[in-house]
Amino acid sequence: MIDQKTLSQIERIKKKLILAKDTDSDFEVFAADSHNYVVGEAVPNENILKFESDYNISLPECYKAFLMHIGNGGMSYEKSAAGPGYGIFPFGKNIAEFVYSNPENSLKQDCKIHPEMSDDFWKELNKKIDGDISDEDFEDELGEIFAGILPIGTEGCTYYYGLILNGEFKGRVVNIDVDRRKPYFAFESDFLDWYERWLDEITAENANDDNDLFNHTLGGVVTHILEVYKSADDEEIKLECLFAILKKKKIVSQTLDILEKEYKSSKDKIQKKLLQILTKFDYNRAYPYLMEFAKEDTLSVFQFVFWYAKDRSTDWLEFIQENIERINDEETFQFCTYLLKEMKLDYGVMIVPFAFNENEEIRRQLYYSLGQLENKKDYLDTFIIGLKDKSNWVVHAALQALNGIKDEKLLQYYKMIAERYPKEQDYILSNLNRNLEDFGLSSTEIKTIEIYKFKTTASRKRKWFQFWK
Repeated sequence: MIDQKTLSQIERIKKKLILAKDTDSDFEVFAADSHNYVVGEAVPNENILKFESDYNISLPECYKAFLMHIGNGGMSYEKSAAGPGYGIFPFGKNIAEFVYSNPENSLKQDCKIHPEMSDDFWKELNKKIDGDISDEDFEDELGEIFAGILPIGTEGCTYYYGLILNGEFKGRVVNIDVDRRKPYFAFESDFLDWYERWLDEITAENANDDNDLFNHTLGGVVTHILEVYKSADDEEIKLECLFAILKKKKIVSQTLDILEKEYKSSKDKIQKKLLQILTKFDYNRAYPYLMEFAKEDTLSVFQFVFWYAKDRSTDWLEFIQENIERINDEETFQFCTYLLKEMKLDYGVMIVPFAFNENEEIRRQLYYSLGQLENKKDYLDTFIIGLKDKSNWVVHAALQALNGIKDEKLLQYYKMIAERYPKEQDYILSNLNRNLEDFGLSSTEIKTIEIYKFKTTASRKRKWFQFWK
């Protein structure tokens, strides 16, 4: 017997299906042009009872309510009904998408996965199947991994939607990759809520913001997401709510007022995510908080500014000048150079000291960044340090950055590299040869000449007035 709350939800979903088709009349939502928002005729209760009896399972009530009161099948992939991705599989079909052999046995088994499972848990669950086993054992292990999960739809390729059939999380929808990446549970507690959210993402006032994010975020209007955020005790749920807000294209000022207040009273991961949101939607509002936050987490601040407010990069010049010596990790240095490049100034003098940094990736990024300067030739002595670096990839970066610079001072170091690398390593010789083309040489030829004689001969070919430069 379906309760009144579910019946009311069913009526809402029917109306929203019609509204969704009107809203997305050009079928711009992912895969909508395959299902056209069509849902076929409902399934009689006796058909559902027979299926449950045949497979010795009990389907979640919300899923059964959908089949009996909204409909089944349609015109999409494998005759699927309108729904997320390519739609909802026809009832009783495609049950072998996760387990190729004997899926009926797998369906009635206890479900092994859960929303809070760790990477280690998932790795342990896959331990046997990742080993050297027979085809028969492989099929058995698949049955264990995907036990108690009914395939209900596909996003395409290896990605599917599954419905948990038993246990504490019965009725929850989970995103499955049959290549066995760790599953990701949808936020909603049951199938109907999940399905209605898909419709809300299409029919909401700001529906065109990010419909393709349905599978990865909590959806709906921001006011709804904030309600979920405020009522949640679990940090991960709060973060999921904030991530969903971050993916919106615009937020009204009143909402930002609420988020700013939350920022002031929050800490750690929650506070950082709130700062990211404030930076994206109102940089001026976020600026004083960014300055304070940068003292403890420079990387995150550099990232937020570069992602959302790169046109305001010059606001951070003084901070970088005062704090650049404290940078000791490659990612922070990388985003620091990104901001400096956006400032359209000669930042070389600030970063050349990193040529002696112990971190190989920092040195590599240094030469890439110097190579972006229009006046990169002014830093020839620093590039020469890179050409002599012990790391292949730093030498590689220095060679790439020097492309286009023809200075005979480089020849002795190019010869040194040709002798150091008799065979190709990490594309060093290919980049060396590209640079040597300007001198009419190759990595083989430069090893056979005296650099002093070559330079003298080359100088004689100059016009008389070039000697006075």
